[in-house]
Amino acid sequence: MLYPDAASWLDCDRKRVMLFGMSGLGKTHLANLLRESGGWFHYSVDYRIGTRYMGELIADNFKREAMKVPLLRELLLTDSVYIQSNITFDNLAPLSTYLGKPGDPAKGGLPFEEYMLRQDQHRAAEIAALLDTPHFIARAEALYGYAHFVCDTGGSICEVVNPEDPEDPVLSTLAGHLLPVWIEGSEAHTAELVRRFDRAPKPMYYQPDFLRAAWAEYRAAHALAEDAVDPDAFVRWTYARALAHRAPRYAAMARNWGVTVRAEDVAQVRDRTSFDALISSAIARTRP
Repeated sequence: MLYPDAASWLDCDRKRVMLFGMSGLGKTHLANLLRESGGWFHYSVDYRIGTRYMGELIADNFKREAMKVPLLRELLLTDSVYIQSNITFDNLAPLSTYLGKPGDPAKGGLPFEEYMLRQDQHRAAEIAALLDTPHFIARAEALYGYAHFVCDTGGSICEVVNPEDPEDPVLSTLAGHLLPVWIEGSEAHTAELVRRFDRAPKPMYYQPDFLRAAWAEYRAAHALAEDAVDPDAFVRWTYARALAHRAPRYAAMARNWGVTVRAEDVAQVRDRTSFDALISSAIARTRP
């Protein structure tokens, strides 16, 4: 591990961490807090995916929809308007919208194979964005003088790595440059995430085998043709299963590659000092 004991973390003048776990448990909260405290560079993997690796796909999707409107079609064909996503660290809606949901086209659903193609595009983009992390660590210090670095990962990181493989190319690269930190939620957190998702279901990335099995099971249980599936109903049904699918994978990442902190403790972090204490305690539990 990059920091073999709590003292080495506290004494280090170049602190580098990677936050991972389910969306909604505090990754971006911590990353924003550290960035705003000064001295920390905030690298958002989802932002990198949505700009560097999928930005053109997202913009082309907007243009495809705009071309269906006669006025916008004419303006686009004459280069009279410019269409681009306004993705930010705090608003990743353009990326989610592009990923989409499978099902009834009248309800905004995609054909399942098109949905799976976009999922595969996201997988490749996520791996590439994660592997860009060492470049941004060096760039942040060389260009801007940032000694400290926080990598804010997407909830789907556990879907694109094999945490039980000591030679996993993504995790071995990341762990060589940062301390992986799992933000672990409780059963109460899980229930709240499910309730929140139920109110506003959003597209997510999942492993293809998991998705194909879920799609087949859902359609069989409800006796539905592909184009009759309610997209929101399907992703709601899938989400709770995804939490159960991801939990052991996050745990294995923390066990084999990093440390664990509790979401309720993350919620109490108010400044860099309390963050340092949170991480040093996690390291001490892992390396007593």
